Amino acid sequence: MHITEGFTGTVGNTPLIRLSRLSEETGCEILGKAEFLNPGGSVKDRAALGIIEAAEASGELRAGGTVVEGTAGNTGIGLAHICNARGYRCVIVIPETQSQEKMDLLRILGAEVRPVPAKPYRDPDNYQHVARRLAEETDNAIWAAQFDNTANRDAHYATTGPELWRQTEGRINAFVAATGTGGTLAGVSRYLKQQNEGVRIVLADPPGSALYNWVKNGELQAVGSGSITEGIGTSRITANLEGTAIDDAVMPADQESVDMVYRLLHRDGLFLGGSSGLNVCAAVQVARELGPGHTIATILCDSGARYQSRLFDPSWLAGKGLEAPALNAS
Repeated sequence: MHITEGFTGTVGNTPLIRLSRLSEETGCEILGKAEFLNPGGSVKDRAALGIIEAAEASGELRAGGTVVEGTAGNTGIGLAHICNARGYRCVIVIPETQSQEKMDLLRILGAEVRPVPAKPYRDPDNYQHVARRLAEETDNAIWAAQFDNTANRDAHYATTGPELWRQTEGRINAFVAATGTGGTLAGVSRYLKQQNEGVRIVLADPPGSALYNWVKNGELQAVGSGSITEGIGTSRITANLEGTAIDDAVMPADQESVDMVYRLLHRDGLFLGGSSGLNVCAAVQVARELGPGHTIATILCDSGARYQSRLFDPSWLAGKGLEAPALNAS
């Protein structure tokens, strides 16, 4: 028999999906790692599991303890699932700007949810700083610290990178991904570069983030006025991202990402969130720059179900100056 051990035993080993029409249009293999098929529904299950296992191994997290985290949603969802499975209390600090679907799901999962006003990282009341203080004030508690806890990138180095290498039989030419904490991009980059230094690592950045200009020009400076995408883009270099080999960066516009989300749904049957749309847009751009015959992989981060009241609401999009593509979007 081939069985897995509970929730944690099903994290990872996700399929690598060929996006057929985009592959045919570009002459490249455009591949999406189906992270939305993780048991908690997103790529962040890997980081959540890696962080908790590292804290358990070090003795920092003990039986009956509390896991506190500041998160835009998906890491918190993964942590809540794992806390239930391991017998820990879970407290999530989340910016008020995140989708109601995520907050509702966190509460259903049993997490204590504390929404706070969205403030920049330099502000002491930024959600990450609030989470850190809560953990310090709570007995037998850890702050997961997904942005600067390198157990995050270690989880991707140990799992996501090797899976991509194996699934492509080593024929991957480029890996493209957006980053919030930096864990996915950093862990995968480290693994793939060790296998083949020639694998191109490209950062996909949303408008308003400072990382695009950092990669291109070496300076952290925001480009663009902001984005509707959630959980990606940043104004600083996290400990996870620090020292990562990145060859280039691209910045698709929000309308391009929205168009791609609808295209993936109506032409490929894939119901995905905005960061997945941005990642695929960026992968297509890289494919066109490299030319036919190359293999480009990216991350399909999570399900569109977590953004129904926003990304799939034409009136909400219109309020952001964006247009919902027609149902027969091509």
